[in-house]
Amino acid sequence: MSLWAQFMLQDGNSPIMQNMIFFHDYAMMIVMMIIILLFYVIINIIKNKYIDRMMISGHFIEIIWTIIPMIFLLFLAFPSLHLLYLSDETKDPIFSIKVIGHQWYWSYEYGDFSNKVLESYIVKNMVDKDLFRLLDVDNYLIVPMNCQIRFLVSSMDVIHSFTIPSLGVKVDAVPGRINQINMFIQRPGI
Repeated sequence: MSLWAQFMLQDGNSPIMQNMIFFHDYAMMIVMMIIILLFYVIINIIKNKYIDRMMISGHFIEIIWTIIPMIFLLFLAFPSLHLLYLSDETKDPIFSIKVIGHQWYWSYEYGDFSNKVLESYIVKNMVDKDLFRLLDVDNYLIVPMNCQIRFLVSSMDVIHSFTIPSLGVKVDAVPGRINQINMFIQRPGI
């Protein structure tokens, strides 16, 4: 759930988002290790009194500063690729929802059960201060939890970006093209 003045990511509401948060923490740990290592090397170079001005080439040190960054990049690349493939994996959805982006609103069609169309506008008048800016709308899309849902995303006019941050979902809505994204919602929320 989002909180006011929150500096971290929203709580993951799907297995993919929880894996993304874990990968974010993992990548930040590696970045902090690199920063600490660099500060240590810089401080040691500054404090070092032994300088060899006649050293022209150092093949060993060049191999070291080529291999160590490659190792760090591999520690980031493999989990990132695994997460990328997991997020694009398609499973058998229970039902599909068609999402159409318009210039100032989104329309949702529950095609499997009825021909119900829901139009959702961002709340313009922020009189109620308990609303989340750019996350609250006048009509909420209601979807079931603990089942696979497929969203078919398209647009009527220009390119839009359909995103649900707590589910780790972001897909472009392009006119004349239908993109699909699968979701698994674990608990209720916005």
